[in-house]
Amino acid sequence: MKLAMCNARRMAVMALSLAAMGMLLMPSPVAAQQKVEIKNVAEKKLKQLPAGPLYWRIETLPTLAQAKAAAGETSLAAEVSGKVWLFTLGPKGGATPGANKVIEIGPVPPIAAPEYLIRINHAAGPPGAKTPIHTHPGSEAFYVLAGRLGQRTPHGVSYADAGHSMNGHGADTAMEVFSAGTGDLDQLVMFLVDATRPFSSPAKFE
Repeated sequence: MKLAMCNARRMAVMALSLAAMGMLLMPSPVAAQQKVEIKNVAEKKLKQLPAGPLYWRIETLPTLAQAKAAAGETSLAAEVSGKVWLFTLGPKGGATPGANKVIEIGPVPPIAAPEYLIRINHAAGPPGAKTPIHTHPGSEAFYVLAGRLGQRTPHGVSYADAGHSMNGHGADTAMEVFSAGTGDLDQLVMFLVDATRPFSSPAKFE
């Protein structure tokens, strides 16, 4: 009787140990569900665009008030990650008086629409975080503030490190954006899309 009870206890302890090991080996639900966090920081609708080809010009200014005062019809001002930014969609080589030019990204893939939306998103996430596969009715361009950006499309996988940019693909390109570095990704994302269509739609890679 005692031997049977001892064996039963041993089996119970082994079962609990195996269950605990299984829980440790299973992927963490939090890690499995990590997503790039996206925040819309500025947007504007336009009836028409400047004559192309067009580029995104990114500049910084001392204050948000100065950036808003300097903003033109195709410009957006926002304060992100401790800096004041001015984003302008226009011809290559432009400059805003009093601003410090950071980078120009382009040429932006052209689109034709009844109405246009320009939008700036701030996106961030820990290593391995990613977006769902999706499309936009236009293009998006990236400027990486920290970490490493990865983007997967039917054209392949591209990367951009801190201080560098990535130009967008044409409208309705399926994409997955992810944090590809060893540190947190922090980035600015510039959009030019058809304002009459859904901003983002679920997609899949063929």
